Amino acid sequence: MDWDDVVRIGTALPEVEESTSYRTPALKVRGRLMVRLRTEAEGLLVVMCALDEKEAMLASGDPAFSTTPHYDGHGSILVDLTSIGSAQLTELITEAWRRAAPARLRAAHET
Repeated sequence: MDWDDVVRIGTALPEVEESTSYRTPALKVRGRLMVRLRTEAEGLLVVMCALDEKEAMLASGDPAFSTTPHYDGHGSILVDLTSIGSAQLTELITEAWRRAAPARLRAAHET
């Protein structure tokens, strides 16, 4: 998987647009960050998530998931795009969209 795959998956969701965050490529829904590509760490994607989900992903032992002290206590997980499959990445991006999208947009999409 690579950034092009992230864009393809993310922009298939309602009102997602390509943007930037910290001067790196990002996807946002109505201006709210969902994912961003870390240019300081090749192949790692920052995906917004709930803290309990982050802990579960890290505890799973899956090598696709990691974090750094910089992200401690923050609702985001680092995802190695070279170690994750399409279905799992789609699930993560979709969940990031659900967390960032306004309630009315989520309700309209999920009905």
